[in-house]
Amino acid sequence: MAASKAQGSYLAVFWTAITVLCAGIAYFAEGFGKLVLVFGLAGVIISLVGFLKIKPLEGKTAGVTGIAAMKILGIAVALGGWFVTIAGLHLTTSTGGRLIFALVGIAVSLVGVLGVLPVAFGKSVAGKAQSSSFMAAKTTMEHSR
Repeated sequence: MAASKAQGSYLAVFWTAITVLCAGIAYFAEGFGKLVLVFGLAGVIISLVGFLKIKPLEGKTAGVTGIAAMKILGIAVALGGWFVTIAGLHLTTSTGGRLIFALVGIAVSLVGVLGVLPVAFGKSVAGKAQSSSFMAAKTTMEHSR
Protein backbone atom coordinates (compact mmCIF):
# COMPACT_ATOMS: atom_id res chain seq x y z
CA MET A 1 0.00 0.00 0.00
CA ALA A 2 2.86 2.37 0.64
CA ALA A 3 5.77 2.81 -1.71
CA SER A 4 8.01 4.77 0.66
CA LYS A 5 8.67 5.05 4.38
CA ALA A 6 6.90 8.42 4.55
CA GLN A 7 3.80 7.03 2.85
CA GLY A 8 3.79 4.08 5.21
CA SER A 9 4.11 6.30 8.25
CA TYR A 10 1.29 8.60 7.20
CA LEU A 11 -0.85 5.61 6.24
CA ALA A 12 -0.37 4.12 9.72
CA VAL A 13 -1.26 7.47 11.30
CA PHE A 14 -4.32 7.74 9.06
CA TRP A 15 -5.70 4.28 9.92
CA THR A 16 -5.02 4.77 13.63
CA ALA A 17 -6.66 8.20 13.58
CA ILE A 18 -9.70 6.90 11.67
CA THR A 19 -10.11 4.18 14.30
CA VAL A 20 -9.84 6.72 17.12
CA LEU A 21 -12.25 9.04 15.28
CA CYS A 22 -14.82 6.23 14.99
CA ALA A 23 -14.46 5.48 18.70
CA GLY A 24 -15.01 9.16 19.44
CA ILE A 25 -18.18 9.18 17.35
CA ALA A 26 -19.41 6.02 19.05
CA TYR A 27 -18.90 7.46 22.55
CA PHE A 28 -19.68 11.10 21.74
CA ALA A 29 -22.39 11.27 24.42
CA GLU A 30 -19.79 10.81 27.14
CA GLY A 31 -17.21 13.42 28.08
CA PHE A 32 -14.23 11.26 27.16
CA GLY A 33 -15.78 10.50 23.76
CA LYS A 34 -15.59 14.15 22.76
CA LEU A 35 -11.88 14.25 23.63
CA VAL A 36 -11.25 11.05 21.66
CA LEU A 37 -13.16 12.51 18.70
CA VAL A 38 -10.95 15.63 18.72
CA PHE A 39 -7.77 13.52 18.85
CA GLY A 40 -9.00 11.33 16.01
CA LEU A 41 -9.94 14.33 13.89
CA ALA A 42 -6.55 15.93 14.56
CA GLY A 43 -4.79 12.72 13.54
CA VAL A 44 -6.76 12.48 10.30
CA ILE A 45 -5.95 16.09 9.45
CA ILE A 46 -2.24 15.57 10.24
CA SER A 47 -2.09 12.48 8.03
CA LEU A 48 -3.92 14.16 5.14
CA VAL A 49 -1.59 17.18 5.32
CA GLY A 50 1.33 14.76 5.36
CA PHE A 51 -0.01 12.99 2.28
CA LEU A 52 -0.29 16.30 0.46
CA LYS A 53 3.22 17.25 1.58
CA ILE A 54 4.81 14.12 0.09
CA LYS A 55 2.64 14.08 -3.06
CA PRO A 56 5.16 16.11 -5.15
CA LEU A 57 7.84 13.50 -4.37
CA GLU A 58 5.89 10.78 -6.20
CA GLY A 59 6.38 12.18 -9.67
CA LYS A 60 3.95 12.03 -12.55
CA THR A 61 1.10 9.54 -12.22
CA ALA A 62 0.99 6.96 -14.99
CA GLY A 63 -2.15 6.37 -16.99
CA VAL A 64 -5.04 8.33 -18.34
CA THR A 65 -6.32 11.19 -16.20
CA GLY A 66 -9.92 10.56 -17.16
CA ILE A 67 -12.96 12.78 -17.33
CA ALA A 68 -13.73 14.56 -14.05
CA ALA A 69 -17.49 14.73 -14.69
CA MET A 70 -17.64 10.96 -15.29
CA LYS A 71 -15.69 10.32 -12.08
CA ILE A 72 -18.13 12.45 -10.11
CA LEU A 73 -21.07 10.70 -11.82
CA GLY A 74 -19.62 7.28 -10.96
CA ILE A 75 -19.15 8.22 -7.32
CA ALA A 76 -22.65 9.73 -7.21
CA VAL A 77 -24.22 6.57 -8.67
CA ALA A 78 -22.28 4.35 -6.24
CA LEU A 79 -23.34 6.48 -3.26
CA GLY A 80 -26.87 6.66 -4.67
CA GLY A 81 -27.09 2.91 -4.26
CA TRP A 82 -26.37 3.28 -0.56
CA PHE A 83 -29.01 6.00 -0.30
CA VAL A 84 -31.55 3.65 -1.90
CA THR A 85 -30.72 1.02 0.70
CA ILE A 86 -30.95 3.48 3.60
CA ALA A 87 -34.18 4.96 2.21
CA GLY A 88 -35.65 1.45 2.19
CA LEU A 89 -35.16 1.27 5.95
CA HIS A 90 -37.28 4.38 6.41
CA LEU A 91 -39.91 3.68 3.76
CA THR A 92 -40.94 0.17 4.75
CA THR A 93 -41.02 -1.90 7.90
CA SER A 94 -41.42 -5.31 6.24
CA THR A 95 -38.41 -7.54 5.86
CA GLY A 96 -39.24 -8.38 2.26
CA GLY A 97 -39.50 -4.72 1.30
CA ARG A 98 -36.22 -3.89 2.97
CA LEU A 99 -34.59 -6.83 1.20
CA ILE A 100 -35.80 -5.53 -2.17
CA PHE A 101 -34.52 -2.03 -1.41
CA ALA A 102 -31.16 -3.49 -0.32
CA LEU A 103 -30.82 -5.54 -3.52
CA VAL A 104 -31.76 -2.56 -5.70
CA GLY A 105 -29.26 -0.41 -3.79
CA ILE A 106 -26.50 -2.96 -4.29
CA ALA A 107 -27.33 -3.15 -8.00
CA VAL A 108 -27.20 0.64 -8.36
CA SER A 109 -23.85 0.76 -6.53
CA LEU A 110 -22.43 -1.95 -8.76
CA VAL A 111 -23.51 -0.06 -11.86
CA GLY A 112 -21.59 2.95 -10.56
CA VAL A 113 -18.48 1.01 -9.58
CA LEU A 114 -18.32 -1.50 -12.43
CA GLY A 115 -20.07 0.46 -15.18
CA VAL A 116 -19.45 4.20 -14.86
CA LEU A 117 -16.10 4.50 -13.05
CA PRO A 118 -14.08 2.28 -15.43
CA VAL A 119 -15.29 4.37 -18.37
CA ALA A 120 -14.27 7.53 -16.49
CA PHE A 121 -10.71 6.21 -16.24
CA GLY A 122 -10.51 5.21 -19.91
CA LYS A 123 -11.01 1.49 -19.35
CA SER A 124 -13.67 -0.72 -20.85
CA VAL A 125 -16.74 -1.55 -18.79
CA ALA A 126 -16.03 -4.45 -16.45
CA GLY A 127 -17.03 -7.72 -18.08
CA LYS A 128 -16.87 -6.36 -21.62
CA ALA A 129 -14.13 -7.08 -24.14
CA GLN A 130 -11.51 -4.45 -24.98
CA SER A 131 -12.14 -2.36 -28.06
CA SER A 132 -10.85 -3.74 -31.36
CA SER A 133 -8.39 -0.83 -31.82
CA PHE A 134 -6.85 -1.64 -28.42
CA MET A 135 -6.55 -5.31 -29.32
CA ALA A 136 -5.01 -4.47 -32.69
CA ALA A 137 -2.43 -2.19 -31.07
CA LYS A 138 -1.65 -4.82 -28.44
CA THR A 139 -1.21 -7.53 -31.10
CA THR A 140 1.03 -5.24 -33.18
CA MET A 141 3.22 -4.52 -30.16
CA GLU A 142 3.51 -8.22 -29.28
CA HIS A 143 4.62 -9.09 -32.80
CA SER A 144 7.18 -6.29 -32.92
CA ARG A 145 9.21 -7.73 -30.05
